[in-house]
Amino acid sequence: MIAFEKSVGAVVFRRRGENTIMYLLLHYPSGHWGFPKGHVEKGETEEETMRREIKEETGIDDLEIIPGFKRQNRYYYRAKGEERKERKENGKFINITKRVVFYLAETRTKNVKVSFEHTGYEWLGYADALKRVTYANSKKVLTKAHNHLQKE
Repeated sequence: MIAFEKSVGAVVFRRRGENTIMYLLLHYPSGHWGFPKGHVEKGETEEETMRREIKEETGIDDLEIIPGFKRQNRYYYRAKGEERKERKENGKFINITKRVVFYLAETRTKNVKVSFEHTGYEWLGYADALKRVTYANSKKVLTKAHNHLQKE
């Protein structure tokens, strides 16, 4: 059996000077680099989830959503380690199909306070961020976000 889960997050960026855009990447304990995101809680809108998760994971709460950008990723994975144990104890499936919705959001906050869910963070320019992001589907979202900002 397969569980379906939905998460919402954002490609968070800040401007450095007039022409430089810096993207926020989080380092996850499993070793990968990606964007802040998290599960939708009952009764929440996508925007509420995005704002809550980013505040919980980074301390950032001054987000301005950029209109006209919304992308989705879908992927499948099998829970491992602590997540697998927890899911089994709670009677949940260990095979998960996940849909993640990403917004594009600007912040003026530079100093990030990562949660226990992460081991670090970096603000990187587009080329370096593209190299650092681990998964191909996240690289595509970053590229689309960057292209969207170039049109502004």
